[in-house]
Amino acid sequence: MLTGAQASRLLSECNKARRHGEDVQVSSGNYLLSSRPQMASGTLALRSINLCEAKVNFRKFNGTDFQTSEIGLGCWQLGGADWGDVSDELAFDILAKAVESGVNFFDTADVYGMGRSEELIARFLKQTGHQAFVATKLGRVNLYPDNYTEATIRAATEASLTRLQVDALDLTQLHCIPTEVMRQGDVFEWLRKLQQEGKIKRFGASVESMEEAQICLQQEGLSALQIIFNIFRQKPIDAIFDEAKQKNVALIVRLPLASGLLSGKLTKDSTFAATDHRHYNRDGQAFNVGETFAGLEFEEGIELVEQLRPLVPEGITMAQWAMRWILDFDAVTVVIPGATKVEQVGANAAASELPPLDEARHEQLRAFYAVNVAEKIRGPY
Repeated sequence: MLTGAQASRLLSECNKARRHGEDVQVSSGNYLLSSRPQMASGTLALRSINLCEAKVNFRKFNGTDFQTSEIGLGCWQLGGADWGDVSDELAFDILAKAVESGVNFFDTADVYGMGRSEELIARFLKQTGHQAFVATKLGRVNLYPDNYTEATIRAATEASLTRLQVDALDLTQLHCIPTEVMRQGDVFEWLRKLQQEGKIKRFGASVESMEEAQICLQQEGLSALQIIFNIFRQKPIDAIFDEAKQKNVALIVRLPLASGLLSGKLTKDSTFAATDHRHYNRDGQAFNVGETFAGLEFEEGIELVEQLRPLVPEGITMAQWAMRWILDFDAVTVVIPGATKVEQVGANAAASELPPLDEARHEQLRAFYAVNVAEKIRGPY
């Protein structure tokens, strides 16, 4: 089993060996960890992970001793239902590249492919022997919008335990459940019972709005909040960052690239598969519009991206620059970009080693958001 700390030590050994022209080679399950890419080769059953390519830094997962990679992997796409088709082989390649890049935090949910994402992660970890922090979510399958009971919360938890093949969940999060259900508070008491029973190690909530975030922050024992936060969605800075730090609540950032807008690669002519939420939920037809393009109208989002493009320094991508901006906030614990291509994973991880943006650029981006973006966000915020 390769923990985050072990990976860090191996990285140190790899870098030292590389400086001296030496080789380091360590096997872990079906993986060959090496200091030189050419040393390792394999098939679907044996993948090579060149950990000396790892780029990420680590941050303490608030209130625990766990050190999480500050860039994680969002695994919505592994469900194969909302980001176009993702085969098992591609899913394993994406997970392998994440490990190679130093990522030790995977975020999934029971609704992603109706359990497929959880099952793929479990198979990958079991076959490779790699150890990662797996955050999952519940609240959309057989519960939404009005079937939240202690029995249904327990059943959803047991189902995730089975799919992930573990005795206790590292973190389970309420998955964008109705605001009033959060406000009533019973769901949090049921999660505390599951925690006391050893079914879950930590609990948190994935929220749509800052109102919901503030409701959750009042709950005793809350370990994490998952929020939408990016250059186009800056409200959390003033709304919750200070309180989250004060209460040692980890902030998990989803949609860092606003569904690909902030990759800088999309145009107004871009099209998406029928099974891609950027096609079928562009205006909130299936679920909260804020989960797609961060709540912006697509064409308007493209225009905003073009206004930002001249600000991106040479030598890095817009995606890396956008994630570096997020990492500059010390309230953020981990950023979880998704990936449908292997090369996206390494490029995302590389944002971790970039230098922070200077204060003048931060002020410029705050002003850009306030003047050009804030009033254009649709959906709960």
